[in-house]
Amino acid sequence: MNIQINRETLLKPLTSVTSIVEKRHTLPILSNLLLEVKQNKIHLTATDLEMQISLTVDSATSGDFSTTLSAKKLLDICRSLPDNADINMNTTESRITLKAAKSRFNLQTLPAADYPVMTKTQGTTTMVVLAQRELKDLLKQVEFAMAQQDIRYYLNGLLFEIAANKLNIVGTDGHRLSFTSTELKQSYEKQDVILPRKTVVELIKLLDDSDDEVQIELASNQVNFSFANLKLISKVIDGKFPDYNRVIPVGHQNTFSVERLNVLLAMQRASILSNEKYRGIRMVLSNNNLKLISTNSDQEEAEEELEINYSGDALDIGFNVTYLIDVLNNTNSDQANFSFADANSSCLITIPNNPNYKYVVMPMRI
Repeated sequence: MNIQINRETLLKPLTSVTSIVEKRHTLPILSNLLLEVKQNKIHLTATDLEMQISLTVDSATSGDFSTTLSAKKLLDICRSLPDNADINMNTTESRITLKAAKSRFNLQTLPAADYPVMTKTQGTTTMVVLAQRELKDLLKQVEFAMAQQDIRYYLNGLLFEIAANKLNIVGTDGHRLSFTSTELKQSYEKQDVILPRKTVVELIKLLDDSDDEVQIELASNQVNFSFANLKLISKVIDGKFPDYNRVIPVGHQNTFSVERLNVLLAMQRASILSNEKYRGIRMVLSNNNLKLISTNSDQEEAEEELEINYSGDALDIGFNVTYLIDVLNNTNSDQANFSFADANSSCLITIPNNPNYKYVVMPMRI
Protein backbone atom coordinates (compact mmCIF):
# COMPACT_ATOMS: atom_id res chain seq x y z
CA MET A 1 0.00 0.00 0.00
CA ASN A 2 1.39 3.39 -0.97
CA ILE A 3 0.28 6.56 0.89
CA GLN A 4 1.24 10.04 -0.31
CA ILE A 5 0.79 13.12 1.83
CA ASN A 6 2.30 16.58 2.28
CA ARG A 7 4.20 17.27 5.51
CA GLU A 8 2.08 20.36 6.36
CA THR A 9 -1.18 18.42 5.91
CA LEU A 10 0.02 15.77 8.34
CA LEU A 11 1.97 17.76 10.95
CA LYS A 12 -0.81 19.66 12.78
CA PRO A 13 -3.20 16.69 13.11
CA LEU A 14 -0.30 14.47 14.12
CA THR A 15 0.73 16.92 16.85
CA SER A 16 -2.86 17.07 18.11
CA VAL A 17 -3.37 13.32 18.45
CA THR A 18 0.12 12.45 19.69
CA SER A 19 -0.13 14.68 22.76
CA ILE A 20 -2.17 12.07 24.67
CA VAL A 21 0.15 9.15 23.93
CA GLU A 22 1.94 8.02 27.09
CA LYS A 23 5.74 7.81 26.77
CA ARG A 24 6.15 4.56 28.71
CA HIS A 25 3.25 2.19 28.68
CA THR A 26 2.81 -1.38 29.86
CA LEU A 27 1.00 -2.07 26.58
CA PRO A 28 3.47 -1.33 23.73
CA ILE A 29 0.66 -0.73 21.22
CA LEU A 30 -0.51 2.31 23.26
CA SER A 31 2.70 4.08 22.23
CA ASN A 32 1.45 3.72 18.66
CA LEU A 33 -1.03 5.60 16.48
CA LEU A 34 -3.73 3.83 14.56
CA LEU A 35 -3.38 4.88 10.92
CA GLU A 36 -6.31 4.01 8.66
CA VAL A 37 -6.89 4.84 5.00
CA LYS A 38 -10.53 4.84 3.89
CA GLN A 39 -12.16 6.52 0.87
CA ASN A 40 -9.41 9.06 0.14
CA LYS A 41 -9.08 10.00 3.80
CA ILE A 42 -6.42 9.22 6.37
CA HIS A 43 -7.74 8.66 9.90
CA LEU A 44 -5.31 9.03 12.81
CA THR A 45 -6.30 7.73 16.25
CA ALA A 46 -4.50 7.80 19.60
CA THR A 47 -5.72 6.55 22.98
CA ASP A 48 -4.53 6.05 26.56
CA LEU A 49 -7.61 3.90 27.35
CA GLU A 50 -9.19 6.81 29.27
CA MET A 51 -9.44 9.20 26.34
CA GLN A 52 -9.21 8.91 22.58
CA ILE A 53 -8.57 11.51 19.87
CA SER A 54 -9.34 10.78 16.21
CA LEU A 55 -8.55 13.11 13.32
CA THR A 56 -9.33 12.93 9.63
CA VAL A 57 -7.06 14.26 6.87
CA ASP A 58 -7.81 14.37 3.14
CA SER A 59 -5.45 12.32 1.00
CA ALA A 60 -5.13 11.32 -2.64
CA THR A 61 -4.59 7.72 -1.57
CA SER A 62 -7.25 5.26 -2.68
CA GLY A 63 -8.03 1.86 -1.23
CA ASP A 64 -8.56 0.67 2.32
CA PHE A 65 -5.76 -0.08 4.72
CA SER A 66 -4.84 0.12 8.41
CA THR A 67 -1.78 -0.28 10.64
CA THR A 68 -0.26 1.12 13.85
CA LEU A 69 3.16 2.76 14.24
CA SER A 70 5.09 4.72 16.85
CA ALA A 71 3.36 8.06 17.42
CA LYS A 72 6.45 9.85 18.74
CA LYS A 73 8.78 8.61 15.99
CA LEU A 74 6.34 9.56 13.23
CA LEU A 75 5.90 13.03 14.75
CA ASP A 76 9.68 13.52 15.19
CA ILE A 77 10.27 12.48 11.57
CA CYS A 78 7.57 14.88 10.32
CA ARG A 79 8.97 17.76 12.37
CA SER A 80 12.50 17.17 11.11
CA LEU A 81 11.58 17.19 7.41
CA PRO A 82 11.80 20.43 5.39
CA ASP A 83 8.64 22.54 4.92
CA ASN A 84 6.23 21.31 2.25
CA ALA A 85 8.09 18.02 1.81
CA ASP A 86 6.04 15.28 0.16
CA ILE A 87 5.98 12.12 2.24
CA ASN A 88 5.63 8.70 0.69
CA MET A 89 4.66 5.79 2.92
CA ASN A 90 5.01 2.21 1.76
CA THR A 91 3.71 -0.59 3.90
CA THR A 92 4.59 -4.25 4.11
CA GLU A 93 3.54 -6.92 6.59
CA SER A 94 5.23 -5.58 9.76
CA ARG A 95 7.08 -2.50 8.48
CA ILE A 96 6.35 0.93 7.05
CA THR A 97 8.88 2.87 4.99
CA LEU A 98 8.70 6.67 4.88
CA LYS A 99 10.47 8.54 2.09
CA ALA A 100 10.79 12.29 1.59
CA ALA A 101 13.31 13.66 -0.95
CA LYS A 102 16.54 11.85 -0.07
CA SER A 103 15.46 10.79 3.43
CA ARG A 104 14.29 7.28 4.19
CA PHE A 105 12.97 5.80 7.43
CA ASN A 106 12.03 2.19 8.07
CA LEU A 107 9.67 1.75 11.05
CA GLN A 108 8.20 -1.26 12.79
CA THR A 109 4.41 -1.63 12.88
CA LEU A 110 1.94 -3.59 15.01
CA PRO A 111 -1.35 -5.02 13.69
CA ALA A 112 -4.30 -2.60 13.61
CA ALA A 113 -6.60 -5.40 14.79
CA ASP A 114 -4.85 -5.32 18.19
CA TYR A 115 -5.43 -1.59 18.71
CA PRO A 116 -7.82 -0.92 21.65
CA VAL A 117 -10.25 1.48 19.97
CA MET A 118 -12.76 3.17 22.30
CA THR A 119 -16.29 3.17 20.91
CA LYS A 120 -19.13 5.57 21.53
CA THR A 121 -21.59 4.47 24.17
CA GLN A 122 -24.88 3.25 22.81
CA GLY A 123 -27.97 4.47 24.62
CA THR A 124 -29.39 7.78 25.74
CA THR A 125 -27.14 10.81 25.48
CA THR A 126 -27.63 14.56 25.85
CA MET A 127 -26.27 16.67 22.99
CA VAL A 128 -25.42 20.35 23.40
CA VAL A 129 -23.74 22.69 20.92
CA LEU A 130 -21.43 25.63 21.68
CA ALA A 131 -18.96 27.76 19.75
CA GLN A 132 -15.39 26.47 20.11
CA ARG A 133 -14.24 29.84 21.47
CA GLU A 134 -16.97 29.86 24.10
CA LEU A 135 -16.18 26.37 25.40
CA LYS A 136 -12.46 27.15 25.46
CA ASP A 137 -13.05 30.36 27.45
CA LEU A 138 -15.34 28.57 29.92
CA LEU A 139 -12.79 25.83 30.52
CA LYS A 140 -9.96 28.34 31.03
CA GLN A 141 -12.04 30.19 33.65
CA VAL A 142 -12.23 27.11 35.88
CA GLU A 143 -9.53 24.58 35.01
CA PHE A 144 -6.86 26.11 37.29
CA ALA A 145 -9.04 25.35 40.35
CA MET A 146 -9.06 21.58 39.71
CA ALA A 147 -7.12 19.39 42.12
CA GLN A 148 -3.92 17.84 40.73
CA GLN A 149 -3.47 14.44 42.36
CA ASP A 150 -5.92 14.47 45.22
CA ILE A 151 -6.87 11.20 46.88
CA ARG A 152 -10.44 12.52 46.56
CA TYR A 153 -10.23 11.47 42.90
CA TYR A 154 -13.53 13.20 42.00
CA LEU A 155 -11.77 16.57 42.54
CA ASN A 156 -9.17 15.79 39.82
CA GLY A 157 -11.53 16.97 37.11
CA LEU A 158 -14.31 19.42 36.25
CA LEU A 159 -18.02 19.06 36.87
CA PHE A 160 -20.04 19.44 33.64
CA GLU A 161 -23.64 20.00 34.66
CA ILE A 162 -26.58 20.54 32.36
CA ALA A 163 -29.55 21.97 34.22
CA ALA A 164 -32.56 23.24 32.22
CA ASN A 165 -31.08 25.75 29.73
CA LYS A 166 -27.71 26.16 31.49
CA LEU A 167 -24.35 24.48 31.18
CA ASN A 168 -22.48 24.89 34.48
CA ILE A 169 -18.77 24.02 34.76
CA VAL A 170 -17.15 23.82 38.18
CA GLY A 171 -13.64 23.07 39.45
CA THR A 172 -12.50 22.80 43.07
CA ASP A 173 -9.53 21.44 45.01
CA GLY A 174 -11.22 21.80 48.41
CA HIS A 175 -9.51 25.15 49.18
CA ARG A 176 -11.05 27.20 46.38
CA LEU A 177 -13.85 26.80 43.86
CA SER A 178 -14.36 28.26 40.40
CA PHE A 179 -17.84 28.29 38.85
CA THR A 180 -18.86 29.42 35.38
CA SER A 181 -22.05 29.03 33.41
CA THR A 182 -23.50 29.69 29.96
CA GLU A 183 -27.00 29.71 28.53
CA LEU A 184 -27.95 26.99 26.07
CA LYS A 185 -30.35 27.38 23.15
CA GLN A 186 -32.83 24.88 24.58
CA SER A 187 -33.78 23.22 27.85
CA TYR A 188 -32.61 19.77 28.94
CA GLU A 189 -33.18 17.32 31.75
CA LYS A 190 -30.61 17.60 34.53
CA GLN A 191 -27.44 15.64 33.89
CA ASP A 192 -23.88 15.88 35.18
CA VAL A 193 -20.52 14.18 34.66
CA ILE A 194 -16.99 14.75 35.99
CA LEU A 195 -14.52 15.26 33.15
CA PRO A 196 -10.94 14.11 33.96
CA ARG A 197 -8.13 16.64 34.26
CA LYS A 198 -6.18 15.29 31.26
CA THR A 199 -9.22 15.60 28.99
CA VAL A 200 -9.77 19.23 30.07
CA VAL A 201 -6.11 20.13 29.41
CA GLU A 202 -6.21 18.51 25.95
CA LEU A 203 -9.50 20.20 25.03
CA ILE A 204 -8.09 23.65 25.83
CA LYS A 205 -5.15 22.88 23.50
CA LEU A 206 -7.32 21.51 20.68
CA LEU A 207 -10.19 24.04 20.61
CA ASP A 208 -9.86 27.01 18.25
CA ASP A 209 -10.65 30.64 19.01
CA SER A 210 -13.41 30.49 16.41
CA ASP A 211 -17.21 30.53 16.23
CA ASP A 212 -17.20 27.07 14.65
CA GLU A 213 -19.40 24.67 16.54
CA VAL A 214 -18.39 21.94 18.94
CA GLN A 215 -20.92 19.20 19.64
CA ILE A 216 -20.83 17.83 23.20
CA GLU A 217 -22.54 14.52 23.82
CA LEU A 218 -22.95 13.45 27.45
CA ALA A 219 -23.61 9.85 28.42
CA SER A 220 -23.51 8.37 31.93
CA ASN A 221 -20.00 6.95 31.49
CA GLN A 222 -18.38 9.09 28.76
CA VAL A 223 -18.41 12.44 26.97
CA ASN A 224 -17.86 12.92 23.23
CA PHE A 225 -16.64 16.14 21.67
CA SER A 226 -16.82 16.63 17.88
CA PHE A 227 -15.44 19.71 16.15
CA ALA A 228 -13.68 20.52 12.86
CA ASN A 229 -12.20 17.19 11.65
CA LEU A 230 -11.66 15.91 15.19
CA LYS A 231 -13.46 13.58 17.57
CA LEU A 232 -12.53 13.21 21.24
CA ILE A 233 -14.00 10.46 23.44
CA SER A 234 -13.36 10.61 27.18
CA LYS A 235 -14.32 8.39 30.07
CA VAL A 236 -15.70 10.25 33.06
CA ILE A 237 -14.66 10.09 36.72
CA ASP A 238 -16.98 7.89 38.69
CA GLY A 239 -17.75 9.76 41.89
CA LYS A 240 -19.95 12.36 43.57
CA PHE A 241 -18.87 15.96 43.08
CA PRO A 242 -19.31 18.25 46.13
CA ASP A 243 -22.46 20.39 46.24
CA TYR A 244 -21.02 23.66 44.95
CA ASN A 245 -24.18 25.61 45.84
CA ARG A 246 -23.35 25.17 49.51
CA VAL A 247 -19.88 26.62 48.96
CA ILE A 248 -20.82 29.73 46.96
CA PRO A 249 -21.75 32.36 49.56
CA VAL A 250 -24.78 34.61 49.27
CA GLY A 251 -25.13 37.98 50.96
CA HIS A 252 -21.50 38.91 51.68
CA GLN A 253 -21.92 42.55 52.80
CA ASN A 254 -18.35 43.86 52.78
CA THR A 255 -17.52 44.46 49.14
CA PHE A 256 -15.24 46.52 46.97
CA SER A 257 -14.31 46.72 43.30
CA VAL A 258 -10.71 47.16 42.18
CA GLU A 259 -8.75 47.32 38.93
CA ARG A 260 -7.83 43.72 38.25
CA LEU A 261 -4.34 44.46 36.95
CA ASN A 262 -3.46 46.76 39.87
CA VAL A 263 -4.36 44.24 42.54
CA LEU A 264 -2.78 41.37 40.54
CA LEU A 265 0.58 43.15 40.31
CA ALA A 266 0.43 44.16 43.99
CA MET A 267 -0.27 40.54 44.98
CA GLN A 268 2.53 39.24 42.79
CA ARG A 269 4.97 41.66 44.46
CA ALA A 270 3.73 40.82 47.97
CA SER A 271 3.94 37.09 47.25
CA ILE A 272 7.72 37.34 46.76
CA LEU A 273 8.21 37.41 50.53
CA SER A 274 5.40 35.02 51.47
CA ASN A 275 6.19 31.70 53.13
CA GLU A 276 7.25 29.33 50.33
CA LYS A 277 5.19 26.45 51.69
CA TYR A 278 1.96 28.12 52.82
CA ARG A 279 2.00 31.16 50.47
CA GLY A 280 -0.01 33.19 52.99
CA ILE A 281 -0.96 36.84 52.51
CA ARG A 282 -3.04 39.08 54.80
CA MET A 283 -5.71 41.31 53.30
CA VAL A 284 -6.28 44.16 55.74
CA LEU A 285 -9.35 46.25 54.92
CA SER A 286 -10.13 49.62 56.44
CA ASN A 287 -11.95 52.74 55.24
CA ASN A 288 -11.09 53.20 51.52
CA ASN A 289 -7.87 51.24 52.03
CA LEU A 290 -6.55 47.75 51.26
CA LYS A 291 -3.22 46.52 52.58
CA LEU A 292 -1.61 43.30 51.37
CA ILE A 293 0.95 42.01 53.86
CA SER A 294 3.16 38.93 53.65
CA THR A 295 5.87 37.58 55.93
CA ASN A 296 8.10 34.51 55.89
CA SER A 297 10.14 32.39 58.30
CA ASP A 298 13.15 34.73 57.90
CA GLN A 299 11.09 37.54 59.47
CA GLU A 300 11.03 39.38 56.12
CA GLU A 301 7.93 41.41 55.27
CA ALA A 302 6.31 42.91 52.19
CA GLU A 303 3.46 45.42 52.26
CA GLU A 304 1.39 46.81 49.41
CA GLU A 305 -1.23 49.51 49.83
CA LEU A 306 -4.13 50.24 47.46
CA GLU A 307 -6.73 52.99 47.60
CA ILE A 308 -10.17 51.46 47.13
CA ASN A 309 -13.76 52.57 47.46
CA TYR A 310 -14.68 50.71 50.67
CA SER A 311 -16.82 51.64 53.65
CA GLY A 312 -17.52 48.20 55.16
CA ASP A 313 -16.23 46.57 58.34
CA ALA A 314 -12.52 46.66 59.18
CA LEU A 315 -11.22 43.17 58.35
CA ASP A 316 -7.93 41.28 58.56
CA ILE A 317 -8.08 37.97 56.67
CA GLY A 318 -5.39 35.55 55.50
CA PHE A 319 -5.44 33.73 52.13
CA ASN A 320 -3.18 31.61 49.99
CA VAL A 321 -1.94 34.29 47.59
CA THR A 322 -1.49 31.77 44.74
CA TYR A 323 -5.24 31.13 44.71
CA LEU A 324 -5.94 34.85 44.34
CA ILE A 325 -3.27 35.36 41.66
CA ASP A 326 -4.69 32.38 39.69
CA VAL A 327 -8.15 33.86 39.35
CA LEU A 328 -6.87 37.36 38.49
CA ASN A 329 -4.62 35.86 35.82
CA ASN A 330 -7.42 33.81 34.27
CA THR A 331 -10.13 36.44 33.96
CA ASN A 332 -9.84 39.17 31.37
CA SER A 333 -12.12 41.90 32.73
CA ASP A 334 -10.78 45.33 33.75
CA GLN A 335 -12.32 45.18 37.23
CA ALA A 336 -12.73 42.50 39.88
CA ASN A 337 -15.21 42.51 42.76
CA PHE A 338 -14.20 41.15 46.19
CA SER A 339 -16.85 40.29 48.82
CA PHE A 340 -16.42 39.21 52.45
CA ALA A 341 -18.68 38.43 55.41
CA ASP A 342 -16.26 38.45 58.34
CA ALA A 343 -12.66 37.55 59.23
CA ASN A 344 -13.40 33.81 59.32
CA SER A 345 -15.44 33.35 56.17
CA SER A 346 -14.61 32.84 52.51
CA CYS A 347 -13.85 35.51 49.91
CA LEU A 348 -16.10 35.68 46.85
CA ILE A 349 -14.56 37.12 43.67
CA THR A 350 -16.85 38.07 40.79
CA ILE A 351 -16.59 40.04 37.56
CA PRO A 352 -18.71 43.15 36.91
CA ASN A 353 -21.51 42.54 34.37
CA ASN A 354 -20.93 38.79 34.38
CA PRO A 355 -23.34 37.06 36.80
CA ASN A 356 -22.22 33.67 35.43
CA TYR A 357 -18.76 33.64 37.01
CA LYS A 358 -17.98 33.09 40.70
CA TYR A 359 -14.74 32.23 42.48
CA VAL A 360 -14.58 31.32 46.15
CA VAL A 361 -11.42 31.11 48.29
CA MET A 362 -11.38 29.73 51.83
CA PRO A 363 -9.44 31.79 54.38
CA MET A 364 -6.28 30.55 56.11
CA ARG A 365 -4.83 31.31 59.52
CA ILE A 366 -1.65 33.35 59.34
